[in-house]
Amino acid sequence: MAHKPMSNFSAATPVVVFRAESYCSLAIVRTLGRMGVQVFCIDHEPDALAMKSRYCAGRFAWDFESSPPDDSAQFLIGVGRKIGQKSILLPTFDTRSLFVEQYRDLLSQWFLFPQPAPGAVPRLYSKESLYRLCKTEDVPTPETLFPDSVEEALREGPGLQFPLIVKAIDPDRLMHRTGRRMAVVHQLSELRDAYAELDEPGIKNLALQEFIPGDTQDTWMLNAYFDRVGDCRFAITGHKLRQLPIDGGVTTLGVCAPSQAMIDSISRVVAATGYQGVVDTDFCYDNRDGLWKLLDVNPRIGATFRLFVDQHGFDVVRALYLDLTGQSLPSVEPFWGRRWLVEDKDLDAMRAHRRKGSLSLGAWLGSLRGVSEFAHFAVDDLWPSAIFAMRLVRKNIRRVFGRLPLPSKQNR
Repeated sequence: MAHKPMSNFSAATPVVVFRAESYCSLAIVRTLGRMGVQVFCIDHEPDALAMKSRYCAGRFAWDFESSPPDDSAQFLIGVGRKIGQKSILLPTFDTRSLFVEQYRDLLSQWFLFPQPAPGAVPRLYSKESLYRLCKTEDVPTPETLFPDSVEEALREGPGLQFPLIVKAIDPDRLMHRTGRRMAVVHQLSELRDAYAELDEPGIKNLALQEFIPGDTQDTWMLNAYFDRVGDCRFAITGHKLRQLPIDGGVTTLGVCAPSQAMIDSISRVVAATGYQGVVDTDFCYDNRDGLWKLLDVNPRIGATFRLFVDQHGFDVVRALYLDLTGQSLPSVEPFWGRRWLVEDKDLDAMRAHRRKGSLSLGAWLGSLRGVSEFAHFAVDDLWPSAIFAMRLVRKNIRRVFGRLPLPSKQNR
């Protein structure tokens, strides 16, 4: 892909990314490193993929998961001092975005990052406050209930009609505790069972949402960047072609496709909160009424951001960099039909579809034609690609040998 030259571009401001293991972090390092920006990575894992990139300018070891937040904030200040100049700070998870919001005054001494209105990040992050916001701003969204107890859920839930989606108000909290983000239930007994499995006593963290019929390709996404005065400076839309789990999960193969209605909806929501920065959003297209309905807003850089790249390589990370460093942003020229693939997850999605009988090997191979970019493999950054390939080989060897029967005593 051609990279549109930007006149008078300056790469003088470094960037700090935490954490560095995900393919999102690797993509951030690559997209900025290709512009000549120094990108530093923080992670407790020395083999984190982004740390192995040729575009990683420096590495710092720290475990944000096990460290007290105050200690983590002081560690970041130390990183800023070691770099020796003000850098852009890029969190890659919701909890880290909330962390930056909490410590923004302290971290602003050494770092640049968007400065949304106080409370904007948690308002977008919480599924309950987002739902209320959509209703206030007349933004289409699935009907949702936020019961205070399992008894209320069993009493009020059927009013939305089955099937229903039981989902988290705070997805990371539920994921950390149960390994799940949601469940689809088709009758009252399943709703009771889902609550027994997912409910956290004393914590209100479950919602009931109407189920919108459709397939994977009715799940749409939008990546956008809102500048320091709240104007939308980048927005590209698209939808999933495959996901994992296949009935509702992360994108494994996506394609860019136009939807102005989604851009209008997120612009109204962002304006109402005073948010600034990158948003990664999920919508569903409801064939019953022809509306794109807002599901989630992630107030951060999303894992799929390199799907949403224009004809000249421009993406939300580059938009953020240019805006925070006071440089002009080019106009966006969408690349409709662009495809982006997560290699290992899509392989698993293909296997799941084949077990279900919903995808042939030939159809899967055909869908890979025209993929513009991979989540891990890049010809100009082969070391992370090689590490990923070795991990994938080991994973599949374990899968194969795990299926082999143990030798009987007679054959030992």
